Amino acid sequence: MSAFPETTRETSHESVKNVMVASEPTPGEAAELEAMYATMSRENMVPLWTQIDELMPMVPSPAAVPHVWRWDTILPLAARAGDLVPVGRGGERRAIALANPGLGGLPYATPTLWAAVQYLGGLETAPEHRHSQSAFRFVVEGEGVWTVVNGDPVRMSRGDFLPQPGWNFHGHHNDTDAPMAWIDGLDIPFVRGMDAGFFEFGTERVTDEATPDISRSERLWCHPGLRPLSRLEDTPATPIGAYRWEYTDRALSEQLALEDEGYPATVGQGHAAVRYANPTTGGDVIPTIRAEFHRLRPGVATRTTREVGSSVYQVFEGQGAFVLNGERTTVTKGDMIVVPSWAAASIEAETQFDLFTFGDQPIFERLHLNRTFIEGQTTTKDQHQ
Repeated sequence: MSAFPETTRETSHESVKNVMVASEPTPGEAAELEAMYATMSRENMVPLWTQIDELMPMVPSPAAVPHVWRWDTILPLAARAGDLVPVGRGGERRAIALANPGLGGLPYATPTLWAAVQYLGGLETAPEHRHSQSAFRFVVEGEGVWTVVNGDPVRMSRGDFLPQPGWNFHGHHNDTDAPMAWIDGLDIPFVRGMDAGFFEFGTERVTDEATPDISRSERLWCHPGLRPLSRLEDTPATPIGAYRWEYTDRALSEQLALEDEGYPATVGQGHAAVRYANPTTGGDVIPTIRAEFHRLRPGVATRTTREVGSSVYQVFEGQGAFVLNGERTTVTKGDMIVVPSWAAASIEAETQFDLFTFGDQPIFERLHLNRTFIEGQTTTKDQHQ
């Protein structure tokens, strides 16, 4: 535990350098230094003492910046793409990625997370494929689409969270005349950065065009507190194809009801929250992605927090504001918000405020690089705890 937050320390590489100034090199030494640096450059070497500020900052200094994408801008663009861009081999998916303004045009929400809006027209089918990258779908509005995962058709409806572990064949088909949009979240930047990506085409359509109300994975796994004896082995990602809104909504409502009755149930006064979990381990649904849902009562505000790792939020219902690095932005249904690593973030609810969020926290926890600072506390929770 640190005695004070790292963000308030005055010591920096530059301040230490200024105190420990070495004498200026002589003309001869300067010429030798220049020659040495030229040789290093030719031999593809870089001296640490010229790079340490960037390589080892005193606190995280992410290139990604806080940003808000408006649903009333995203959705019309997705619909226009639906008119102009076909779904099929080559493009595979009609998905529009959110590009963080700080990442130089890369189609990444953060250096580890990819977020996009996918749009499927009436009676369209997105063909099957599989890839190393893990994914999920979250539906803010609409219905009529089934995602087919390894031959298991899974209904997609408002408020449903549908995880898609890596290397499973999957495609989508729309059984109605109406289009539908949803958000996709993947660990594409992380997998690409690790040079661990593979991709494989599947069938031209989907392997099962049935439209059951409940998928086979739900029928097997979604019974509270009951684990099938036929599946006792732990799996790295969840075997559940869909986490239904009706159960998420009920869980959040019951937390707030218990709070009203005087029992401990919420993460903060007026702040209910749940984490989607892998029933075989109790851990995160996907090894590289954490997914949660938060509900704040009107007038509730969270404490300003900084954490290592980044998150993306989507407003499911209601109106409120995000305060990111001191800048307050009002958001409403469908808007998407990115919170980069170590950004100072707090949330304010104007109405009941329902938020879906996903982040890369499992990566940093497994590497013991996680660290969190909450404003008003005198200690920082870090990887040594």
